[in-house]
Amino acid sequence: QVQLVESGGGLVQPGGSLRLSCAASGIIFSINTMRWYRQAAGKQREFVGFITSGGMTDYAGSVKGRFTISRDNFKNTVYLQMNSLKPEDTAVYYCNIAAHWGQGTQVTVSS
Repeated sequence: QVQLVESGGGLVQPGGSLRLSCAASGIIFSINTMRWYRQAAGKQREFVGFITSGGMTDYAGSVKGRFTISRDNFKNTVYLQMNSLKPEDTAVYYCNIAAHWGQGTQVTVSS
């Protein structure tokens, strides 16, 4: 059974940073592309970025240059480093692998 568990969310001031983690189990992590999505209240879930098995990354335009995705195949974990956070980054953040989703972690950017 595939499990994805996100962590690291919280409340941060504008301009601050957070690092989210997503730990995977029940799947051959190293060969899969990992994706991050987010969903703000009252809005549709939107793509944030991905990292391939080979470490290639790409990001949505709204976060490019501020967010960085990395992975540790030994720990079966993918990370989302978020810098220069803005209030509009407030959302529940989800990791995704194939058809599987985590439960999400709340990020709130507010002064």
